[in-house]
Amino acid sequence: MIDPDLLIDFGAELICYDKGDIIFYEKQSASNYFQILSGQVKMNNFTEEGKEFIQGLFSEGESFGEPPLFVDISYPANAEALTDCRIYRLSRAGLYRLLETHSDAHFKVTRAMAGRLYYKAIMANELSGQEAEHRILRLLDYLKQYVYHLEDPFSYRVDLTRQQIADLTGLRVETVIRAGKSLEQKGELRFVNRKMYR
Repeated sequence: MIDPDLLIDFGAELICYDKGDIIFYEKQSASNYFQILSGQVKMNNFTEEGKEFIQGLFSEGESFGEPPLFVDISYPANAEALTDCRIYRLSRAGLYRLLETHSDAHFKVTRAMAGRLYYKAIMANELSGQEAEHRILRLLDYLKQYVYHLEDPFSYRVDLTRQQIADLTGLRVETVIRAGKSLEQKGELRFVNRKMYR
């Protein structure tokens, strides 16, 4: 994403988070840009019944939580460290100054947000009524093609847990397990040493 040296030049701090730390809360005022140096972060919400819905998973080199910075609103979800993380944190004012003077960085941020909007549009349609198997394949195909840029059959090793797949698709873990077995029988997925491949 944005060159770390450039982030530091504009005032970014490198913050260490332990696994399980909350980086920001839903409805908290958005005031910083975050970019991951190492580790993994999830953004999530909880239903009134306490069921988690994962809005997105982010890892090394990716940023998260930026859209509210551009419209001066609160965060739409929580951000939690899934692993121990080191994350650059840059103030909104610092980000604005950086983007005003470095068009290449501005383009990278815009491209990343556009990709996430595309993903949200796809998943909104999928969650509105598609069958479990279809939802799972749509999620995995999006990650394979647009995140990891893979094309060959079974070249994408899925690093998501079954719980994470459930939380990303609005399904139950048991449903994900059953659908996974069915998709394997249909030749859509392959399992090797308990790892899923698409």
